[in-house]
Amino acid sequence: MIPRYTRQEMAKIWEPENKYRIWMEIEAYACEAQEIIDVIPKGVAKAVWERGNFDVARIDEIEAEVKHDVIAFLTNLAEYVGEEARFVHQGMTSSDVLDTAFSVQLKQSAELLEQGIERVMAALEKRAKEHMMTLCIGRSHGIHGEPTTFGLKLAGHYAAFKRCLARVQAAREEISICAISGAVGTYATVDPSVETYVADKMGLKPEDVSTQVIPRDRHAMFFSALAVTASVIENLSVEIRHLQRTEVREAEEFFASGQKGSSAMPHKRNPILTENLTGLARLVRSAVIPALENVALWHERDISHSSVERGIAPDACVTLDFALQRMAMVVEKLTIMPDNMMKNLEQMGGLVFSQRVMLTLTQAGIAREAAYRIVQRNAMKVWESEGKTKFLDLLKADSEVAEKIPASELDAIFNYAYYTKNVDYVFDRVFG
Repeated sequence: MIPRYTRQEMAKIWEPENKYRIWMEIEAYACEAQEIIDVIPKGVAKAVWERGNFDVARIDEIEAEVKHDVIAFLTNLAEYVGEEARFVHQGMTSSDVLDTAFSVQLKQSAELLEQGIERVMAALEKRAKEHMMTLCIGRSHGIHGEPTTFGLKLAGHYAAFKRCLARVQAAREEISICAISGAVGTYATVDPSVETYVADKMGLKPEDVSTQVIPRDRHAMFFSALAVTASVIENLSVEIRHLQRTEVREAEEFFASGQKGSSAMPHKRNPILTENLTGLARLVRSAVIPALENVALWHERDISHSSVERGIAPDACVTLDFALQRMAMVVEKLTIMPDNMMKNLEQMGGLVFSQRVMLTLTQAGIAREAAYRIVQRNAMKVWESEGKTKFLDLLKADSEVAEKIPASELDAIFNYAYYTKNVDYVFDRVFG
């Protein structure tokens, strides 16, 4: 976790203190369950809750000798609990603690990520409604296509983040799993009621078949949901970066008073935040392949997944959390330039109306191929003049066009309102 791209709210979830606190809770709840079924004496759980504690440095010291993190933790816990500690971890195996705690950490992380997505959605909804009817050019292949509105652009990104929210919520549900089934997952040494009890106390669900570890297809889906969210962030970031280009200048990141864009060129206003978000998205996506490869473990368990998860879990969650908050801030403060949007929309002399002209010709009785040829030959002249020649003027002077479409009808075709007539429909569907 790099401090530059870390929010403390998420970092705390992955700090040793939180992990060991969850471990202790698991052990204490397991003791409560074991007392209920008379496997251990009454009072053990109370001793763990009241005297139980841990010291991260001491755990590290013990682990340096025993080379086992759970044993090191239990040894340190026993130093606080005392005599009753001999009943702690009764019939359990390390993965019962490790995997269940990992589920809790991922669940906690997902809840923060959901808040981040919701903040981005709120910002997009506000700006989309603000510019619901702000005309701009729609581009395909980076080339002018037909008119759209900036609000529709943002509504599309809102819908994408809404899908991301559903995916992360589903991933949280899938990963909120408890596994306390003992060695190789047979419940031979720990009663299934212990797992059910701990799961209920910690807001989790028991794993159907744990085989000693929680199956890693659950985790692969979790990191895949994060990766898709990162890609949706990048998609919006790339759009903003393109719109900020000097030749376009339809929108740009907020540039604060006193901010500097370049050490060499004082005039620069660079899209540094959205470029940064593109990079952060790559980092989050890099967790997916290792997570997928973790699915295939030997027999009932091995630990080839462990070292991977110690890296990708905190890094992916912390990075995506930071990226979501940055994305929200970019949208909230985005500088939007309607005048430049209209200037760009009209840059190519009315070519954006070419489809409407072609369709009108077909409705007037001309075959589609012939209509396409007529419209294209006029459009190419506008292209070659770089928009200086007006498309409407050429069409009015074209005898084949004039024969089928009166000048007044041509004038009516060149009307931007035609392209905004269903914006309300889309907004109602997206924002409800």
